[in-house]
Amino acid sequence: MKQITVLGNNSGRNAGDAAILGNLLRDVSDEISDVLFKVPTTHPKFVKRHFGRFNVKPVPLLPWYGALKNLGLPLAVSMLKTDLILICDNILFDRKFYNPLFNNLASISLLAPLCKRLEIPIVLYNCSIGPIDYPYGRKALQKVLDASDLIITRDNQTGELLDQLELRYPELIQHADCALNTEPTAGESLQRIIEAENLFQNPNGTIGFNVNAYIDNWSKTGRYSQDNFCRVIGESADCIIDALDVDIFFVCTQIMDLENTHRCIKHSQYKDRIKVVSNKSYTYEDIAGLLGKLELHIGLRTHTLIFCAAVGTPMINISSYPKSHGFMQTIGQEDRYVPFENLNQNYILSVVKEVWDHRTVIRESLQSRVVEEKRKAKASAKLLRKYIT
Repeated sequence: MKQITVLGNNSGRNAGDAAILGNLLRDVSDEISDVLFKVPTTHPKFVKRHFGRFNVKPVPLLPWYGALKNLGLPLAVSMLKTDLILICDNILFDRKFYNPLFNNLASISLLAPLCKRLEIPIVLYNCSIGPIDYPYGRKALQKVLDASDLIITRDNQTGELLDQLELRYPELIQHADCALNTEPTAGESLQRIIEAENLFQNPNGTIGFNVNAYIDNWSKTGRYSQDNFCRVIGESADCIIDALDVDIFFVCTQIMDLENTHRCIKHSQYKDRIKVVSNKSYTYEDIAGLLGKLELHIGLRTHTLIFCAAVGTPMINISSYPKSHGFMQTIGQEDRYVPFENLNQNYILSVVKEVWDHRTVIRESLQSRVVEEKRKAKASAKLLRKYIT
C-alpha cells in the first residue's frame, strides 16, 4: 500500500483547513486507490473522527510523541518514510520563523533536502505561498522548492511572488482551492440547524459577517487597532440593519475568533438581531450550507469567501490577507473589497449597498465562474498519478 503524507494546518480548529483536508482526501481517493494518508496533527482524534471514512492515519504532533508541534520526530518520520508528500493550504511563510508552534516552513525546509536524496516526491498541492519578508525565509523556501517536483497553486499571486523573489522552482500549474468542492449540508439536516439557532427569520434577508482574532494585514508592514476594528464592525452592522432592515449573521470558521466576534457585537445597538454560529459546534459542511442562505457576506478569513463562492453567495472581502485578494481575483470579484485604509462605517455600507443592489446578477456570474474553478481544484488529484504509481 502506498503512503501519502499530507502537510497542512490540520488541528481541527479551523473549518477552512478542515475543508481543504476533507476535499483533498476525497479527490485523491477517487483517483488513486489503495493509499494510506498520513496526516500530522495536534488533534489526532479530530482527524480520525471527521475523516475516518478515508484510509487515514493521524500522526500526533504532541510532546509525549517527541514533538514540539512542527519540530520533532513525528514530522520527520512522516516525511522520510512515505511515498509522496503533499504540502497544502498556506503553510509556507516566514512569520514567526523560529517558533515551531506557529511556523511550518522552518521545519519543512530542514527535511525537504533529505526527502530529495531519498527520492520522495514533494508536490505543493492547491496551495498559496507567503508572505516571505526576510532573507532567512527566502533561503528556507528555496530549499523546499529545490526539493519539490511540482507546484499546483490556488492563485496567481504565488507565481508572482516566486518571480519577485527570484527563486528557482519546478513546473507550476495554477488550479484552485480544494475547499471549493465542499458539499454543503442541505435538506432536513440544514433545517434542523436553522431551527436550533433560530436563523433566517427576517423576510428581508440576512447578511453575513466574519472577523478574526488577530486584526492585522498578515505582514510586517503594520497593524490595525483591534479596538477600533471591533467598533467599526459593530457599528457597521447597525448601519446595514438601519439601511436595509436585514438581520446579521456572524460566522466563525476558527474557534479562536469567537472572542473577537463578541467584542464586535458589543458595539452594536441591535444585539437581538445578530446571531453567531461557529465551527466549535458545526462542521465545515454545515457552515457552507448556512452561508448559502445569506443575501451576501462580508468576510475577513479567506475560507468564508471560498465557502460563499462554493454555494453561490455574493461576497465582500475585508482585505487583510494577500491570499484573500488572490482568491477574489480568480473568481472575478476583486473589486468587491474593503481595504483597511477605508475601514469605516460609511465605506462598508456603500460597498454593501452596491453588492445588495446587484446580488442576483452577481450570484449568476459567480456560479458560472466557480464551476471551472471547482473543476481545476479536483483535477489536481489526477496530476499525482505519475508520482505515486
